[in-house]
Amino acid sequence: MLLAGLTLVACTHRSKPVTPALTPLVDVQSLVPDLHVDMRYFGTNNFVGTRIDGYEANKCLLQAPVANALAAVERRLRAESKRLLIFDCYRPKRAVAHFMRWARDLDDQATKPAYYPNLDKSVLVPDYIAEQSGHSRADTVDLAIMTCQSVDDINTCTMLDFGTPFDFFDPLANTDSDKVSAQSRTNRQALVDAMAAAGFRNYPLEWWHFTLNDPEHPGPARDEPVQ
Repeated sequence: MLLAGLTLVACTHRSKPVTPALTPLVDVQSLVPDLHVDMRYFGTNNFVGTRIDGYEANKCLLQAPVANALAAVERRLRAESKRLLIFDCYRPKRAVAHFMRWARDLDDQATKPAYYPNLDKSVLVPDYIAEQSGHSRADTVDLAIMTCQSVDDINTCTMLDFGTPFDFFDPLANTDSDKVSAQSRTNRQALVDAMAAAGFRNYPLEWWHFTLNDPEHPGPARDEPVQ
């Protein structure tokens, strides 16, 4: 029973928004056991010159639909005596932060001759190195094509000539650069076509960089280590 003259005040409890659980990533080698994975940031053969934070294993981890699409590309290429060479897949946010620390340290020029001989390090951000990366959503891959005498023997496979190495920060690495040889342009187009057939789109500044996602609803950036 309410007392006369008293006014009830409704209290509304606002619950905190629930963050959806991240779906487990798929190791693409669980789909293609002999996929050739050379995760450059797991070792020292990269533009920073050291192992990158968050890379604790030589594994290509991706969202399930992306992993399945990549496996389909590998299967199609094998019918042409070719295989994929994987350089990077899922990249934790802590790795992106490591890249940014390196990019801001303008005194560290140790890898300039190999990775950005024609550019000043100060211009690498944001075209080549960015504060956020699609790789952290596990929907992006860096890769090349190899040609093989026997697709069942990786020792008979050789990377095609793409005109520049992986992670070469230079306009020469632009996918449609007319400064590389006709054969390199042909090889780049073959990679673009093979990936496009499975739904991947290329990043025009880097011939090796491909993404498969819904541009309007990309997945969340993640930070669990590659392990």
